Amino acid sequence: MNEEKSIGAVMDSINAAMSASRYDYEVLIVDISKDRTREIATSKGARVVDEPRRGYGRAYKSGFAASAGEVIATLDADCTYPAEDIPKLADMLLAEELDFITTDRFARMEEGAMSGMHRFGNKVLNITTRMLFHVRFHDSQSGMWVFRKECLDRLELTDDGMPFSEEIKIEAFRKLRAKEVPIVYRRRVGEVKLSSWKDGWRNFKFLWRKRF
Repeated sequence: MNEEKSIGAVMDSINAAMSASRYDYEVLIVDISKDRTREIATSKGARVVDEPRRGYGRAYKSGFAASAGEVIATLDADCTYPAEDIPKLADMLLAEELDFITTDRFARMEEGAMSGMHRFGNKVLNITTRMLFHVRFHDSQSGMWVFRKECLDRLELTDDGMPFSEEIKIEAFRKLRAKEVPIVYRRRVGEVKLSSWKDGWRNFKFLWRKRF
């Protein structure tokens, strides 16, 4: 949503990494923008999926349904995630016969990539997730995953908002062969879209609702 300042660089990074890999690929942009995001993305080879309904989880569900690949990789359009790691993560997924890989932003986070408030909120959500669901991962909110599309049918994904990120990991680690991998996490390019307290509180409440 409105990522014209960063989408070009993200597309360049994806295209460079995937073109040098052994994989055929497509790039889907699930879009609700009012700026030049769509124009820039399509000029660099992306296929745009229209999704007028707001919601982080809703966008991902629409993208998953539209994708043609056997393996799906996700990331935000703001230059925070290392798109160059996608082929390496796909190799790991296949070589280790995994179903789902998520990433840990805190292992190699660059200075200034996350505010102190967001660090604290993430820590609370991470601890709560591990306590309630007994899952072994450290970053419940990371938005970079690589997984087999066929496994989606085995997951119960109920939320259309920000809690979708923690829900897909909970489901994957309870039902699939899943692993968490450290990545470099960078400062975002462009305007922050998160509402810290509102989204954090919504995520916190969702964890208790899903558990009980």
